[in-house]
Amino acid sequence: MTPAIVAEMAPLQANEDGVILVGKTRVTLDTVVAVFNQGVTAEEIAHRYPSLNLADIYATIAYYLKHQSEVDAYLQQRRQRSQEIRKMNQAVFDPQGLRDRLLARKPAQEAC
Repeated sequence: MTPAIVAEMAPLQANEDGVILVGKTRVTLDTVVAVFNQGVTAEEIAHRYPSLNLADIYATIAYYLKHQSEVDAYLQQRRQRSQEIRKMNQAVFDPQGLRDRLLARKPAQEAC
């Protein structure tokens, strides 16, 4: 009797913000691909991110290797969106202005 071989889909799902997560965790596809591209093994990834199981890590890496251009395009979109959000936040919450305001408060607090 030969066992039935069933192909499984990659354990990837997008959350409500469109961020792709691995398995039923909060670990992103971005994270797994980044550490894999740094030369980290699947076993090391499992050690670093204990919420991931080894089978999901291997499946994610296999999906990435088979669909590298699509995943790279997705990752590039994520980087661009991240930069846009960072610029918007810096415009609204100017870090230099915040530092100046905090330093201006310091003498008033020391007088108390």
